[in-house]
Amino acid sequence: MYGMTLELQNISKSFDGLPVLRNLNLSFHQGQCYCLMSPSGSGKTTLLRILMGLEQPDQGMVLAGGKPQDMNSLTVSAVFQEDRLCENLSTEANIRLVQKGGKGRSRDFLQQLQDGFSAVGLEGWGKRPVKELSGGMKRRAALLRALYADWNILLLDEPFKGLDRETKDKVLAFVREKCRGKTVLCVTHEKEEAEILGAEILEL
Repeated sequence: MYGMTLELQNISKSFDGLPVLRNLNLSFHQGQCYCLMSPSGSGKTTLLRILMGLEQPDQGMVLAGGKPQDMNSLTVSAVFQEDRLCENLSTEANIRLVQKGGKGRSRDFLQQLQDGFSAVGLEGWGKRPVKELSGGMKRRAALLRALYADWNILLLDEPFKGLDRETKDKVLAFVREKCRGKTVLCVTHEKEEAEILGAEILEL
């Protein structure tokens, strides 16, 4: 989708007869950051799942460059509300899982990864099993895994939830730098997070 606008046209989705999304129309331009800010239960997570190809809308379509788009064909990386890490693997191994070919073991990549650990306050934890990390540390590990994957659209579902203020400031600064010039859609309830990310705020 490089250079293309991703458009949602008349997207609707219901669960057990209860509508979650109704005739939703949104556009996401390449290289921009967006934050979805709406009350809980308004369909933000459902929208992300549709963009990930994990849910199919009941009606409507997704267009890229004006043409119908199969979401499974996009290169998407994501942070879910759940961390979804492999608890018995090290933090570093979890991140290497999403690397293609031998990239995850290259010297350049491992140096970049160490820089990432340092930037988000996880230095010294790369070789430790994920099960030894606190909840906030697991959140940061999940975010690093998503950031270091290959992607052309990044979907973040409340990625900074549970982080203390000092840590959140570090992580926000790192995410903003890593995502500069890329397409990002972030669900948050904090307007300040959107402002730090330089994001356009959208409401469902």
